[in-house]
Amino acid sequence: MNLQLEIKKLTEELFPYLVNVRRHLHQNPELSFKEYNTSKYIQEELTKHNISFKANVAGTGIVAIIEGQNPNSDCALLRADMDALPIQETNNVSYKSINNGVMHACGHDVHSTCVLGAAIILNQLKNNLKGTIKIIFQPGEEVLPGGAKLMIDEGILENPKVNKAIALHVFPNLEVGKVGFKEGMYMASTDELYLTINGKGGHAAMPSEYINPLIIASEILLKINQEFMLEPKNNIPTVIAFGKINSNGATNVIPEQVNIAGTFRTMDENWRKQVHQRLQEIVNNFSEKYKIQSHIEIVNGYPFLINDNMLTQACRNKAISVLGHENVIELPLRMTAEDFAYITQKVPSCFFRLGTANSNKKISAGVHTSNFDVDENSIKVGVELLANFFFI
Repeated sequence: MNLQLEIKKLTEELFPYLVNVRRHLHQNPELSFKEYNTSKYIQEELTKHNISFKANVAGTGIVAIIEGQNPNSDCALLRADMDALPIQETNNVSYKSINNGVMHACGHDVHSTCVLGAAIILNQLKNNLKGTIKIIFQPGEEVLPGGAKLMIDEGILENPKVNKAIALHVFPNLEVGKVGFKEGMYMASTDELYLTINGKGGHAAMPSEYINPLIIASEILLKINQEFMLEPKNNIPTVIAFGKINSNGATNVIPEQVNIAGTFRTMDENWRKQVHQRLQEIVNNFSEKYKIQSHIEIVNGYPFLINDNMLTQACRNKAISVLGHENVIELPLRMTAEDFAYITQKVPSCFFRLGTANSNKKISAGVHTSNFDVDENSIKVGVELLANFFFI
């Protein structure tokens, strides 16, 4: 049997069903860690196709199992995320979200559909498989602490021990029919920064009687920006940006306190720790300078995502075989984050991008926007590649 041709045939046969799956998921989105009906629906579809699974992992998560020949010899993992975003959809389509203020604006409906389709095909071809495949449908990719971490904590990488992992993500910057890969470091770690500066409030007309926390805040932000963005000390990709500042002052009222929120992203765990320490030092130095109390809270987020060189090369080569060399591109580094990074830090992994745009159909909106949509032919590409990757 030519497995590549067989997978293509099975994908074509499944495609109408998979479009319906995707549209059902898109029409019924649920927020992070609240994917109750989504999980129930996927469980029903797995049952229909005789795929065994364990539900209620890390809440709504699902772990399905497909055993091939000699199931204890090897174990690979295939992952999808299920959660949606708090966005009101503005698309005028028949499968528009019916849940007010909730939308699959990051393509997790596509991810779950592709992984389900690949699982169905792999289950049909399991006599040609070696080892075991774990298929993961995870909750809460969009918010900390991340569903991937919680599922790892509940043992998804053990019993049997996972030796490699694969996941995909929609990519509206790429036309349908194309995919992208990046070996090594690909996406950044992400930490949340919360800075509180306590000054001394007062009447704006009496500067000798107050210590303006807004001025101190601006100095701190400028110092951080100067040190890490304008004059970086190394070649490690680093972003520190602040997007929110709140105080309760007025035109003639100096507030007691200023609260600032931002993000820190990088691609080196040792550097990440050093920056944490330096941020604390900067804040402490200004506290001493102005004789005030201030505090920075650093909430650790996802680690950086790293693609295993050998596995990613093998997946890229298979993609070239399936799609043609012209449809497989090299991806640049991204400073966005993804909780699949927790898995990539534990086992050799490949996280690749699935082109979903169609300029002729004017399907090009970015993720996390109210009019995001995909060319559903991308589902065929995702399913076909994912199934093929487990016969490398």
